[in-house]
Amino acid sequence: MGKATGFLEYERLAEANLPVQNRVKNYKEFVLHLSDDQSKQQGARCMDCGIPFCMSGCPVNNIIPDWNDLVYKQDWRAAIDVLHSTNNFPEFTGRICPAPCEAACTLNINDDAVGIKSIEHAIIDKAWENDWVTPQIPSHKTGKKVAVVGSGPAGLATAQQLARVGHTVVVLEKNDRIGGLLRYGIPDFKMEKTHIDRRMTQMTAEGVEFRVNQHVGQNVGADAVLAEFDAVVLAGGAEHPRDLPVPGRELEGVMFAMDFLTPQNKVVAGDIVPNQVLATNKNVVVIGGGDTGSDCVGTSNRHGALAITQFELMPQPPAKENKELVWPNWPLKMRTSSSHEEGASRDWSITTKEFIGENGKLVALKGTKVEWKDGKMLEVPGTEFVIKADLVLLAMGFVSPVHKLLEAFGVEKDQRGNAKANTESYATSSAKVFAAGDIRRGQSLVVWAIREGRQAARAVDEFLMGVSTLPR
Repeated sequence: MGKATGFLEYERLAEANLPVQNRVKNYKEFVLHLSDDQSKQQGARCMDCGIPFCMSGCPVNNIIPDWNDLVYKQDWRAAIDVLHSTNNFPEFTGRICPAPCEAACTLNINDDAVGIKSIEHAIIDKAWENDWVTPQIPSHKTGKKVAVVGSGPAGLATAQQLARVGHTVVVLEKNDRIGGLLRYGIPDFKMEKTHIDRRMTQMTAEGVEFRVNQHVGQNVGADAVLAEFDAVVLAGGAEHPRDLPVPGRELEGVMFAMDFLTPQNKVVAGDIVPNQVLATNKNVVVIGGGDTGSDCVGTSNRHGALAITQFELMPQPPAKENKELVWPNWPLKMRTSSSHEEGASRDWSITTKEFIGENGKLVALKGTKVEWKDGKMLEVPGTEFVIKADLVLLAMGFVSPVHKLLEAFGVEKDQRGNAKANTESYATSSAKVFAAGDIRRGQSLVVWAIREGRQAARAVDEFLMGVSTLPR
């Protein structure tokens, strides 16, 4: 490494955020990437640890020590080349990835991990600022056509990799804009959509064709897609949300998180959304403690909610993990997001028993405390409560992909209802149909979707050509 004693000399430096009172007034990103000097110092903290567990902790196996060292040496151009060699879209992961690489960092055993995500963020932002991100146009065309159904991170990674080896690639997206949940699920204050637009420009130059309003299985027939293309990759994500079937579920004011988040993203994009549900001056309850729930909190704060309460069914995790026990795996510990810092009340071990309404509209939520014994959830006697609620947002995750798409192509499902395909061939039970990302593995991270998209692209290339030069 460039500075072997850097981890002894420098402390971890977190990226700065704009003040809460300023950032909740708009939907712009508020995380400021590190300066060149700060990035150099943080890169110096990367140890010459011998076995870089950070690379195995990263689903796309980023070559992290190499680009940390290059940033320390201020060789930014080489750093982005190394970063792009494993990750098609570091501007996505550098903003919204939870950074399992940092949990696996060797320095994390008894100190603060290297700020890997912040360094990645700085590298890709500098690359865009200096016009180093350019189209990689193939030297020849293979004459093969591939359809990619879905334009989230898995679909985009698949499409870009296949286009770069000369295949004609068409991305079919059911929505009116490209990006999947990157576009319509993740709020702009976490990732502005210009990052997707820039990649679309690059990919178009590389030969990718984007077709929107193409809902395969509805206004586009699966048979027509199979007839037009030599291979089809299903990358439609896991969009079937987990419901909460308790009394009062039908009341106005109880809704899925995505039905709340997506219209706001469309409004930010300049659309007019009739009858948009707003949290303004409402008592909001978010059910679910994950990233989607956090996004609902941040969006409700920007709407000007009267009060925000977030409930989680599982017990409150410990403030710190037992590193000797869990390292290098992703630890269960208390995490507070930037949205929580903007204002929200949180409680754990809470189950919802009933939604209470008046004249068909939600007015309150009845819940109770629970405890877990021998893997079973038991209600705690005497802890039942009623909380005022004008809007309840169900953010309890996604159980499976939309089955109509799989059924349209005759794809066999696994026990969890996902497309059945392995991580070697990514082939489904239907001839020349492949599956990658959440539609195959279930609800997961953007970085896992990129990994699966890259690997599926290689599998498709081998299927079409017999051999492939694409990396796994």
